[in-house]
Amino acid sequence: MRPGAASRGGAGGAPSRAAGEERALTSVAAGDRYEGEEPADLPRLWHVTLSVSGDEAPLKEVRRALEQLAHDHPFLLTSRYANDHAEIRYWEEARDLHDAAAVALRLWGEHRQSAGLPPWEIVGLEVIDRQTYHQRISEGYGPPPATPVGVHPF
Repeated sequence: MRPGAASRGGAGGAPSRAAGEERALTSVAAGDRYEGEEPADLPRLWHVTLSVSGDEAPLKEVRRALEQLAHDHPFLLTSRYANDHAEIRYWEEARDLHDAAAVALRLWGEHRQSAGLPPWEIVGLEVIDRQTYHQRISEGYGPPPATPVGVHPF
């Protein structure tokens, strides 16, 4: 082999690496799309499930706060709650998953004062596109459709 040439080995002719040598990772910028995909500037619908939890709070106060959040955030589908955790499900219109997730991660904190929400932390977030949501429902392994809409105990 000539000096400076990378050795080829393994499947597909990939360059071999010395043990412990790290591979360079590449990433795709938020919003990048492949040819043939819908334009990046068109908003899409995303199904968001936000889970929060923390110290116990009176159930009546949690319910009242979630009802106020539903009033303040008109796209809220359903909320389920207990005295130490809650799950909020809704549809968000956003350009891409990054934007929908960013809005979801701000939701609890931004409405905490105005809705009187408990000082809980976000412990889970799922954001999926509309097609994936409906595919899961049709295959019977997604969350049940948000009915009845509103605020309900677990």
